[in-house]
Amino acid sequence: MRVVTPVYGIVARDLGRSLRQKGRLFGGLARSFMWLLLVGTGYNAITRIEGAASYQAFVYPGIVVMAALFGAMLTAISTVYDREFGMLRLMLACPAGTMAVLTGRALSATLVGIVQGGAVLLCGPLLLDLTAGQLAAAAAVLAVAAASSSLLGLLVAAPLRSVENFAAVVNVVLFPLLFVSGALYPTARMPLWLRGAARLNPVTYQVDLMRVALGLPGELGVVPSLLTLAITSLVVFGLAAWLFDPEHRFIRRGAP
Repeated sequence: MRVVTPVYGIVARDLGRSLRQKGRLFGGLARSFMWLLLVGTGYNAITRIEGAASYQAFVYPGIVVMAALFGAMLTAISTVYDREFGMLRLMLACPAGTMAVLTGRALSATLVGIVQGGAVLLCGPLLLDLTAGQLAAAAAVLAVAAASSSLLGLLVAAPLRSVENFAAVVNVVLFPLLFVSGALYPTARMPLWLRGAARLNPVTYQVDLMRVALGLPGELGVVPSLLTLAITSLVVFGLAAWLFDPEHRFIRRGAP
């Protein structure tokens, strides 16, 4: 209970703050639908993707992942605000320890990512002929993608000390993760060096899993993608904990 209660408190606090920031929630949804409607519709006229009925159908899984990516990562990166205003120091000083704090932040960011990605996923039947099983599989992939993205957000937030760096992070981290992921174009058509970068990008595996779940052809395979995301998430969480807790107190404070 000494661990569960702080985690619950952090999740409740972060979700309450996110719900109060309606501009960020609606802005995230608007961004996704603008990409889907404006970019997708425009490229329909000039692009044909093998295995997809239209470019919009091809890009749709990537847009779902994009909504979860931006929602989860931006919520996790907002940890920088807590650091600058002193709240993070109080959290890390609690008896539950660093791991409980990071777990709470990751869970809240994951839930925000699921909400934003889920809103886009609900529009899937308008673009694709989906079964109930495919929607359920896509919802499961969405949860995995949001969780993986939330951990990436915590890792990005760990070294940041000022909110002035927040906007730069969006341009330098989030957009490259999206563009070099196969969300907007097949990785098989990328130059060799860029294809190699895509294989190192966790979002690539999120997008590929979402495509397979929605009945579109994938490039990487379900099992390799799941294993890659699982291993990457463990490594990223460990690095984030190490950066947030330089004294390496990975166990609950006060434990014998």
